[in-house]
Amino acid sequence: MLGRRPVVLLVILAGLLASALVSAPAWAGDGAGKVQCTKGDPRPACNISAGTPQRPGSGGGNDGGQGGQGGDGKCRDPQGKEIPCQRDGGWAGADGCYYKAADLSPTMIENLGGQPAGEGGWYQKVCYGPDGQATTGFGGPVWIAGAPPAVSPEILARQARAKLRLPEVTIRMNPPGDQLVNLPVWLALDKASWKTQSATASVPGVSVTATARPVSVAWSMGDGSTRTCDGPGTAWTPGTDPKAASPDCGYVYRRSSAGAAGGSYTVSVTVTWEVTWAGAGRSGTVPGLTTTGRVPTRVQESQAVISR
Repeated sequence: MLGRRPVVLLVILAGLLASALVSAPAWAGDGAGKVQCTKGDPRPACNISAGTPQRPGSGGGNDGGQGGQGGDGKCRDPQGKEIPCQRDGGWAGADGCYYKAADLSPTMIENLGGQPAGEGGWYQKVCYGPDGQATTGFGGPVWIAGAPPAVSPEILARQARAKLRLPEVTIRMNPPGDQLVNLPVWLALDKASWKTQSATASVPGVSVTATARPVSVAWSMGDGSTRTCDGPGTAWTPGTDPKAASPDCGYVYRRSSAGAAGGSYTVSVTVTWEVTWAGAGRSGTVPGLTTTGRVPTRVQESQAVISR
């Protein structure tokens, strides 16, 4: 874990670097401007508002030695040497290094000194030496204040992903009510919990849509057993044989929940979502998402009735 004092110096140095980077965005053709992110959110949602970027040689204190993308549409380092605009998933910045939007955990953000105030975003910075070997500048992710060093479709895709609003997970334990030992349980989710969702992020001339599609659901039955199903399951309907097993997602309890805390099992569900994006004539994937839900379920022993 980084010490507090070195982390503060790291963030200050990164901020000084950012002030030099954002004056000449490498992805000038997509536009540049402000990135307004929510505060106090482990996964901030960001909105990009476009401005009119300065290009090398177009005035505003910039010249051809500033790096980034020139008027010919090619990317160059500060010495004017042509470099690839994209490398290992990152896009060229004005300093000749490459920047890729970083998805950081709350713990990592805390280790880096916390979420800085104001507009900006976290990026993974990678530079390459004359021998072609990659270096990481200050090391690890850096905070770039203000506009991103490059507005690429990939960056917009991550912004669109952050805007996705996935439905709550509503569990249907079927048949309804208490379950019985040795009788099949039909496992299902409400239809509203299993719907494809989309969100869009854009700047003038570039629009990217991220689409989240549910692909699997993992059931933790509370008694130590788990089940993974490819779909939301089928809801049990009245009139169905109680001894019939679910056609696609089911379970059979072998012991009652009498000995569990509160006399019931806690059934928990995790839905995994695949997130793809498309826009600017390109497409790809970004890290997926999950949603969760839980419900208490009492499982009873069936009692035999003997008539005399």
